[in-house]
Amino acid sequence: MKKYLLRYTVLCLSVMLLVQQRSIAQSIHFSQYYNAPMLLNPANTALMPTNDYRLGVNYRNQWASIPVPYSTFSAFADFQAFHKETSDNWLGLGLAFFNDKAGNGDLALTRSEGFAAYHLGINDKNMVSVGLSGGYTQRSVDFTKLTFDTQWDGFTFNPTLFNGERNYVAKTNYFDVGAGINYAYFPNDNVYIKIGGGVANINQPKESFYGATNQVDMRFTGNIDALFKASDKFIVNPSVYYTTQSGASELVGGTLLKIYIAGEDQNVTDFIIGGYYRLNESAIGAAGFQWGGLQFLCSYDATISSLAPYNGGNGAIEFSLIYQGLYKSLASGGRRTYNCPRFF
Repeated sequence: MKKYLLRYTVLCLSVMLLVQQRSIAQSIHFSQYYNAPMLLNPANTALMPTNDYRLGVNYRNQWASIPVPYSTFSAFADFQAFHKETSDNWLGLGLAFFNDKAGNGDLALTRSEGFAAYHLGINDKNMVSVGLSGGYTQRSVDFTKLTFDTQWDGFTFNPTLFNGERNYVAKTNYFDVGAGINYAYFPNDNVYIKIGGGVANINQPKESFYGATNQVDMRFTGNIDALFKASDKFIVNPSVYYTTQSGASELVGGTLLKIYIAGEDQNVTDFIIGGYYRLNESAIGAAGFQWGGLQFLCSYDATISSLAPYNGGNGAIEFSLIYQGLYKSLASGGRRTYNCPRFF
């Protein structure tokens, strides 16, 4: 029994130390960053070549095999406004909801955010987009679900003993703003390249459960995304994403491959497969399908960092479901769209 308790204690302490080292970087994030467009950059709001609106959900379950797992959910919607049939310019508006929960104490983040972006077509081959975001965040922790060393009586662990803490749900909230910019180049129907950058927490709000002056540092992001139509049956989509905050950083890159199965126009069916690598942390595989405007993608992170011995290499599983469509009034009106690789 003592041997078991010693092993379990060492395991928990080791994991907590590793998590603490990574906690600065553990804000809301997805391995499928390319399927969380507004979280990636506010300038992505309603940046859609051939559609007018988009609805999506993302779910991520991370480190489920260790004592402090993370569970992250998001839902978003964005749409184009004031996009005339003959115009290359439009306004994008969007909303998103995020929820992140970790650990036995349900350390939680709940966030609602609004987005606006303007997309300016410079000519038939170039476009610039600028975006802004504003979000309201609440963090909470439930002390009634936590246990402490004071509940160890020298022989056994007794959860009924007074833990020395107040049993309540602590909450704090703040408002913050973000901004981003994109440049897109689309010389023909076979090539599309986008380069973007953004910054979150521009106002560096205060976040503390105890009235301290702890500031949320600005988080900077950069992204390069490309689409290449290799043939009538293959579209290659490489991308890379980088973010840094408070001295911590994350770099993820890889490629999706879309394979044409059947259909034409708005009813094309594609099979999607891909692979990504998060620097010094995980290898990521992805697979899914697209049927008309509906896309489903599943990805899995295999841990290759120093955390691997403690979670058996089991990093995270993630799902995304996105639907894109056209307004009925524009679907039959021949609205002008810019070049972007697509099947038929």
